[in-house]
Amino acid sequence: MTAPRLPLFLLLAGLLGLAGCSTHQPVSLYQLDSGSPAQPAQSAGMAVLLGPVVVADYLQRETLLQRQNDGSLQGSTDGRWAGSLSSDINQLMLRQVAGHLDSQRVVLAPAPLGFTPDVQVLLTITRLDSGVSQPAILDAQWRLIDRRGQVRDNRIVHLQEEHAGSTASQVQAQGVLLQRLADQLSVALKPLANQPAVAEAPRKQAPAQPKVAAPEKPKMPMAVPIRTDMEVFRF
Repeated sequence: MTAPRLPLFLLLAGLLGLAGCSTHQPVSLYQLDSGSPAQPAQSAGMAVLLGPVVVADYLQRETLLQRQNDGSLQGSTDGRWAGSLSSDINQLMLRQVAGHLDSQRVVLAPAPLGFTPDVQVLLTITRLDSGVSQPAILDAQWRLIDRRGQVRDNRIVHLQEEHAGSTASQVQAQGVLLQRLADQLSVALKPLANQPAVAEAPRKQAPAQPKVAAPEKPKMPMAVPIRTDMEVFRF
């Protein structure tokens, strides 16, 4: 008995499926464009602690999201991030701010041991996305904390950048938005470079111990003579 033969069209369909898998186009990987920041020259410039930088939860993924006309988000089919988007944002902001301030003393949080910043930047990015027919949009907020722990600036930022529609142009537009954010942030930081030094609190002196008076010696009462027939002294 011979095994039943497969129909010819099923065989052809299987071969075409294998050919389609072998010719599948690889997904492109993208990184944010950090531009061409100036190389800071001052090793004793303004000390800035950048971060923590909080990035919205929906951006914590490798998928490159596309904003649709109805406001929804869909994963891109032809591209994804080449690593951590949060890390890319941190490094872009670091290089841009250091270049604008011309300072080698701009570091990412957490602060290294012994580093005392003039200003700490608390940065939150709540939106960074685009779509084929949607512009690139960045929504962020920063707070600047001086060396005394005082909030010196609090700002909400909304930025928008047009692009050509391709995935590559969208990623480039998002990088431009972050560069513009770093530029505005640097402008807000510069007036805080010449803060007066924080005076050390005077040390409290130990309260003076009250002097304990030495106990007085009991006084011997004076003898008072009693006038009688006999002189008797009473004490």
